[in-house]
Amino acid sequence: MSGSIVLRGGTVLTLDDARRVLPGEDVLVDGGRIAAIGPALEVPAGTTEIDASGGIVMPGMIDTHRHLWQTAMRGYGADWTLTQYFVWYYLEWGKVFRPDDIYAGNLLGAWEALEAGVTTTVDWSHGLQTTGHADAAADALEAVPGRFVLAYGNIQDAPANWTATREFRDFVSRRTGGDLGFQLAFDVTGDPAFPEKPAFEVARDLGVPVTTHAGVWGATGDDGIRLMYDHGFMTPETIYVHGASLSADSYQRIAATGGSVSVSTESEQSAGQGYPPTWALRQYGIPVSLSMDTSVWWSGDLFSAMRATLGADRSREHLEAHTKGETVTHAALRAEQVVEWATRGGAAALGRADLGSLEVGKTADVVLLKNDDSLVSFPLLHPYGHVAFQAQRADVHTVLVGGRVVKRDGRLVGADLPAVRRRVEETVEHLRGQLGEEAWRQGMNPDVPETKVLDNPYTYTDYQSDRTHGG
Repeated sequence: MSGSIVLRGGTVLTLDDARRVLPGEDVLVDGGRIAAIGPALEVPAGTTEIDASGGIVMPGMIDTHRHLWQTAMRGYGADWTLTQYFVWYYLEWGKVFRPDDIYAGNLLGAWEALEAGVTTTVDWSHGLQTTGHADAAADALEAVPGRFVLAYGNIQDAPANWTATREFRDFVSRRTGGDLGFQLAFDVTGDPAFPEKPAFEVARDLGVPVTTHAGVWGATGDDGIRLMYDHGFMTPETIYVHGASLSADSYQRIAATGGSVSVSTESEQSAGQGYPPTWALRQYGIPVSLSMDTSVWWSGDLFSAMRATLGADRSREHLEAHTKGETVTHAALRAEQVVEWATRGGAAALGRADLGSLEVGKTADVVLLKNDDSLVSFPLLHPYGHVAFQAQRADVHTVLVGGRVVKRDGRLVGADLPAVRRRVEETVEHLRGQLGEEAWRQGMNPDVPETKVLDNPYTYTDYQSDRTHGG
């Protein structure tokens, strides 16, 4: 569905500079852009009308870091640590993924993002062992009517190697420059020789941003940030993923060069990159966007990201206060801020001033949250709090991308879900066959470390014995 569309009578979260909240107003979309916002708008003849009353109309959400190629393994690594993730994908089994498997994961993950109201997703695609894998990733993204950025990476080879190949340059010339966004995705180890320098030079030559996992405990830290800074590769377009275990000096360098951090709170809480860093980033004025990382562990919607981020930030604030014998009486991080990070924050990180807010003239990436069958849909008292703490993917009623309806009445438009399922089942069957049943089960069920319950000084066996004998 395209053409003129009006969403009638919703509570409009504009996320504009004034952060206006407009109860009971309309949003008119025409020609792929927002044409008007206001009460009881007059609209062109033939305009499609969508009843938004009782719902929230907000900008499409933006995920700045998700490994879509891993989506076909949804939930497989639920009990992993980051070490187990590295071993499985980097050292053992990541290399058995075929182009067809990359396609299947991307197709599933891309549709999943739209279903949850995420209209723009950065596909942090570090499973691209060949340009055949890269073509499969791009094909899947282009088959889905969302907005995507392909962040090209290859964990099976050094960045300086794969960015220097003729095949990579050919891919760039064939597949970039259109609607599909493009970044380079690689990490900086901190090796004093700075082996990643040639890859940064390729990015500079191509005029594309670099996204990098920085501040990952035990893997990428302050040395990598220092090398990037000393060689002039920290730019406003650089996205630092996680940023969870960095020093004050590294945060100052990021702030001074205008970069942003993509915070994946569920990931940092569970995998061990470090404590989710928004409490620190706020101190340095570093821009934040939100991301979900990978469905091999976690959920694939930014409602979870907002909720987890508020909880982690406030928990740290309370903990820091309690260690000083103090009490937090006013929370510093508010629901409005995390909703902004999930929308405007992502748009700013990607350099997309036309996205992230609902304003006349901007690109019409719009989400309607409305679920008349849910008791959680009312009362609607604090719209930002409702989005951050109450809403979930089942409440995503309508999604527009560039003025085109891609979800309506709670159902995706144009998605051949049986075909997606078949592709994913074929990938699971392939991976299971490559590993064998024993390795497949062991990978999903890592050993549980032995724990010891502390001795309890208040357990008195003699006292219990005396009571038994009437003593």
